[in-house]
Amino acid sequence: MMLSLTQRLILGCAALAGLTLWLALAARGALATAGHHTLAIALPAAAIALAILTVLVVLAPLRTLANDARKIAQGNLEHRSTWAGRDSAGVLAAEINRLAVRLRELRESDAGRRQMEFQLSDAVLQSIFEPIIVTDAKGHLLKVNQSAAELLGPSSTDRMALTNTPGGDKILSAIRDAVAMQKPIAAEGDSAVLPMRIGQHDRSYRLRATPMRDTEGRLLGAVTTLEDVTAVQNTDRFKTQFIAVASRKLRDPLLQLRRGLYAIGQGFAGDLSPLQAELVTDASREAQILDDLMADLIEVAEIDTGKREMKLENLRPIALLQEVDDRYADPATQKKVHIEIQAYADLSFIRADRRAVRSIFDNLLANAIRFTPPEGEILLAAEELKNFVQFTVRDAGRGIEADRLATIFDRFNASSESGTGMGLALVRRLVESLGGQIAVESRLGQGTTFRFTLPVATVEAVRHPVEVG
Repeated sequence: MMLSLTQRLILGCAALAGLTLWLALAARGALATAGHHTLAIALPAAAIALAILTVLVVLAPLRTLANDARKIAQGNLEHRSTWAGRDSAGVLAAEINRLAVRLRELRESDAGRRQMEFQLSDAVLQSIFEPIIVTDAKGHLLKVNQSAAELLGPSSTDRMALTNTPGGDKILSAIRDAVAMQKPIAAEGDSAVLPMRIGQHDRSYRLRATPMRDTEGRLLGAVTTLEDVTAVQNTDRFKTQFIAVASRKLRDPLLQLRRGLYAIGQGFAGDLSPLQAELVTDASREAQILDDLMADLIEVAEIDTGKREMKLENLRPIALLQEVDDRYADPATQKKVHIEIQAYADLSFIRADRRAVRSIFDNLLANAIRFTPPEGEILLAAEELKNFVQFTVRDAGRGIEADRLATIFDRFNASSESGTGMGLALVRRLVESLGGQIAVESRLGQGTTFRFTLPVATVEAVRHPVEVG
């Protein structure tokens, strides 16, 4: 605007100077005819001098002010106009300086800081290597970083990109859970793995969705992070396969060892002294523990690699509880522990693998008997919850420390010096492979409660033939 004004003034001053010079030349002829030769020469010279002076006096300050305004507009808010005076140019210079001060204050104010913080947060978001997806509460795409844009491809600019992207349903489900439960959702296990293809390479990601709020606590949406676990998954798969192969190879010599210990303990190799008999008994017990560990390792490996085939059938919950009670009646009686069953006989059938359910109950009840003191009580219960039946195994033991509850279902996490440390890891994998979930509650001195769910069997309509006539 200042430059445009300067250009207009230049044209105006040039026109004025031209008009003045034309009038002086026109008057020169009349003055020369009248005999005023000196005045005829002086008048055009004075007109030219006046035009030059007008241009210098009027345009010089405007050109200086225009240069000052240009520097401030380019971001140099420390620049100040040095033009002084009480005329219009001086007033304009003072206003330009005041404007520069106000702009600098605005930059340093809250609004300016928020703008800079927004730019900084956007730069940080773009610099994160892992894909970051920002959505509203309905799952509509708001913003993605560069990694997420490469992952989603051309649809990354579409608000409905997650609906049309392979694996996007898992992200949308995690977002809905995070918004509904108002807390971060970090899916675990194989269900958390989100396979996607980038270029010619397949990658696997573990997702985490976190609710996003403004400064006043209002829910804005969710931020989803995708962690690349391809290498970790491949390593874990190799480790699982190695453990399975090693366990199978070791079971044959272990079986021969157990047979030999049994033969010696039965006296087939001659009579044993009391000390020898005690050593053979201890060795047999340790061999049995080692065999149980290998059996658990093989079963976990089969589940993780998908080699374990589940033979699903309809099972009645009350019958399962009575069977496990019968199997552990003798160990419970020997330790003077009472087992109580609480379940209605008409509970819906569950759809599960009988062998898997038996392994689940065996591990949980064996632990319950091990840690429940004499004269204690163990509860076996079942109740129906919507489309699932929830089973409960509660003991009266010493309980589990709070810092160990988060890792209680990990491999080799023995609850005490006894046990293989694989039982609860196997239980979790079996429950999840059957479509259920498992949880644990415990406090020191108040015992431990395990709850797991298994899906209810679907009732299929059966058409009976109708006899006509």
